[in-house]
Amino acid sequence: MTTRDSYNLWAATYDSMENKTRDLEGEVLRKIFLNPHYGNILELGCGTGKNTGWLSKKAGFVTAIDLSKNMIAKAKEKVQAENVIFVEADITNTWPVKPGWANLITCSLVLEHIEHLEAIFAEAAGALKRNGKFYICELHPGKQYAGSRAQFETSKGIQIPPAFTHHLSDYVDAARKNKFRLVDLDEHFDEDDRTRVPRLLSLIFENRIS
Repeated sequence: MTTRDSYNLWAATYDSMENKTRDLEGEVLRKIFLNPHYGNILELGCGTGKNTGWLSKKAGFVTAIDLSKNMIAKAKEKVQAENVIFVEADITNTWPVKPGWANLITCSLVLEHIEHLEAIFAEAAGALKRNGKFYICELHPGKQYAGSRAQFETSKGIQIPPAFTHHLSDYVDAARKNKFRLVDLDEHFDEDDRTRVPRLLSLIFENRIS
C-alpha cells in the first residue's frame, strides 16, 4: 500500500485513535513557536489539521499541503480560517508555492515516509525567504532502530505505511548541501522521562540562500 493510500484509509480514525507520537508533536510545536507572528507559513503534511488552526493564528497566511485528499477533507471540516488554503500535493515533486514565499516551513511526522531528504531540503531552500526557518519534527531515530514506525489498525488488520529510517547525520548533511544552518535541535520524551528512548527529534534550520 502506498503512503497516499495508507493515509487516505487512516483519515477516518486518525483523530480518534490513541497516538502518543501525534499528540507529543503537537505539544512540541506549540512550545517552540511562541512568537506572535511568522508571516507566511508553509505546512508540509497538514494531515487532519491538528496544527493548522493553531498555525493560522500565528501567520498572515498558511498554505497547508498534504498527500492525502481524505486527510485534507478532515482538515477542512475543522479549520475554516480565511487565511488558510489546503493543497493536495506530493512534496517529492515541485512545491506549489512561489520562490521565497515562506517565512516558516513546518514539517511534522512526514519525512519518515520520504526516502531521499536532499530533494526536500532543496525545495525548502527555494520556498523560504533568506533567514526563513525550516522546522522538522519526526519519530526519533532511536525509536526507529527499535522497530517503531507509523501504523494503524483497520478491520483488515494492522496497516503500515512505507517508512524509511533517517539518522541525525542524514538531516544535517542534506541541510548543509542546501545551505541551511542548524539553529536548534532537541529530543522529546514521553512524560518528560529522560531515562527512556526519546519519542521525537525536532530540528530547526535557517535558510542561508539569498
